[in-house]
Amino acid sequence: MRVVKTARDPVRMAAGLDKNKILSAEAIADAVRALRGFKDILKEFDLTDVRVVATNTFRVARNVAEFMPLCEDAIGYPIEVISGEEEGRLIYMGVAHEVARADEARLVIDIGGGSTELIFGRGSEIAEVESFGIGTQQQSMTFFPGGNIDARAFDAAITSARARFDDATTMFRPGQWSAVYGSSGTIRAIAEVIEVNKIGDGTMSFASLKALEAVLVQCGHVDRFLLPGIKRERVFVMLGGLSILLGAMEELQVTRMEAINAGLRLGALCDLQLRSNRHDRRDQAIAGFLQRFRADASRAARTAVLARHLHLQLGADASPYQRHLDWASRLHEVGQAISHSGAHKHGAYMVANADLPGFTTGDQAVMSKLVLGQKGNLRKIKEQLDDLDFARAQLALRLAAMMMHARLDEHIDGIKLRMKSRIEIGVKADWARRHPTVMFWLEKEKECWDEVNVALSVAVG
Repeated sequence: MRVVKTARDPVRMAAGLDKNKILSAEAIADAVRALRGFKDILKEFDLTDVRVVATNTFRVARNVAEFMPLCEDAIGYPIEVISGEEEGRLIYMGVAHEVARADEARLVIDIGGGSTELIFGRGSEIAEVESFGIGTQQQSMTFFPGGNIDARAFDAAITSARARFDDATTMFRPGQWSAVYGSSGTIRAIAEVIEVNKIGDGTMSFASLKALEAVLVQCGHVDRFLLPGIKRERVFVMLGGLSILLGAMEELQVTRMEAINAGLRLGALCDLQLRSNRHDRRDQAIAGFLQRFRADASRAARTAVLARHLHLQLGADASPYQRHLDWASRLHEVGQAISHSGAHKHGAYMVANADLPGFTTGDQAVMSKLVLGQKGNLRKIKEQLDDLDFARAQLALRLAAMMMHARLDEHIDGIKLRMKSRIEIGVKADWARRHPTVMFWLEKEKECWDEVNVALSVAVG
């Protein structure tokens, strides 16, 4: 992999969130402007794969549904909102690609505008990942209002950061890693200030970071920090980042770290490369999830095959839900780990809220709705059924689950499907005689679709 161009436009969206987690119109306008600029850059290249990921601000903003379409229109591609844990995994993948040491046990720290990720792994393998809801913007605004700096405020900011990380000592305990890397732009900015101005020993040691804190306190205000190595508008953000970093290092007993120019963007590229080589982390996540909740993998695989066959008859080649249907089909029975009664409801909640490596929150939301709608009434997903492509995927899963329970062979040659404004199911007479229980449930299926104003007919002949 060779990086041919990078571009950056630090709009700092987290600063635009109010106390009710509503993103301001100004912040939205800045984001749209920046994304239009990136769209112009992308036009310069002949691209086959583009991935756009959004992190903490998109995760927490309550008005995300309002500004997401504006952002997607500005960039010209779908935007994937990834979980904090997935953000951490992609960050680690970027670092592991850059630091190609197969046996190195490493801790990676990434401090963003709205969240901080800690990741522990060995070589390319990730062992632990955790996302904490503490970032540079809120930290700076809370403890250094108006850009004022004093020792008491710094102590309070560091203590608050330590409190966020105190539970992390069990997962990221000292002694299990031999190297520590900081991957975020804020950490790299701190490292550059320390190196350029020879603060402390000139490296990213805990002592040097404390020396930088002393310099900032002596300045008393961000406007009086005039040392080279950082743009003036970034000093305020650095305050929050430095206090978080000091808190994390103190709590995890880190004495020295290295700032590295690799992280989320490189990790997203690495993930695209893996998918193109058929090493999709999402398939591994599904297999791991089935194993964790002791779901029957053979039944899951069989349901997926049946659903795929039925979906092909409904135009799966042009469906945006083809992969979601496959994943949901394999996960449709995980709710039985909680209770057989209402397993589809339990499963939907599990799929929506689980930490599934490689999946976006949008992916999991679609899969959750498909799992919820696999049986029973359809009123609970009536809004989603307005999307004909989703309705076709849901029909395929419902029929596949029905046939799997009836122990049908994976090759369904006796049933034909059509779905446009109505659902038409054609069944061969001899097939209907061989599978009377399926015919019983197909009759019951008419009632379910009738409740959402979709006609379903079954013709035997």
